[in-house]
Amino acid sequence: MMDIYPATPTSEQKLANTRAHTQVANTTAKTSRVSSWLAPVAYLLGRYFLIPSFFGHIQILGQENIPESGPIILAPTHRARWDALLVPYAAIACNRKKDLRFMVTSSECKGLQGWFVRRLGGFPVDPKHPSITTLRHGVDLLQQRKTLVIFPEGGIYRDGEVHPLKPGIARLALSAESSQPDLGVKIIPISINYSQSYPNWGTDVIIHIGSSIKVADYNHGSLKQNAKCLTSDLAKVLQQLSHAETEIANHTFAQMPNS
Repeated sequence: MMDIYPATPTSEQKLANTRAHTQVANTTAKTSRVSSWLAPVAYLLGRYFLIPSFFGHIQILGQENIPESGPIILAPTHRARWDALLVPYAAIACNRKKDLRFMVTSSECKGLQGWFVRRLGGFPVDPKHPSITTLRHGVDLLQQRKTLVIFPEGGIYRDGEVHPLKPGIARLALSAESSQPDLGVKIIPISINYSQSYPNWGTDVIIHIGSSIKVADYNHGSLKQNAKCLTSDLAKVLQQLSHAETEIANHTFAQMPNS
């Protein structure tokens, strides 16, 4: 357990820590790639073997809300580690098959897990000290009309509530939209609900995909104010999806026979 009264870092230590974080971010968040051999195998195994065999009933609502082309940001709630597999599962079901890129925390890019993450389109961001290079890479991906996955809550929350969103997703989307005339960036809110807080074998899942938010509608005036409005509206939509999904889940899960 951490000390209740930790030692206060000196100004020199704070400066050193900031420089260290910046150096790590700048050297790890410049590129991302999808392995031409690993990604198809991983998606095939996940879609037809791992996910169907682990979960019980999987229901996807609002599939028509994911466009088949154009630069989009998938913005799901974050309820479990499984979210990173279920989002591509839902996207593939909606014919959005290629070039999913994930903005993930730096800790998720370490070790064996990190080896897979980096080859399946993941690139790291330090939530406490996000770098300019991370933002630039995200903008580059959207300019190339890729699909970018960002969990706007920034962490896993198992209480079923939508927690305050990080402002980075709105800033990135607005920066990309401002970089090219009529780029057409869209944010797709997604709510994920499990029948159990800690998913295990036989857990049922509902994935509710909301209507797209057109970033161009917020691309006027002050960037700071625009980002604030976009973040607020995204949070409201996620809350609406989450509440609606909870009612659907309560009804659906209650009528499912116990495995």
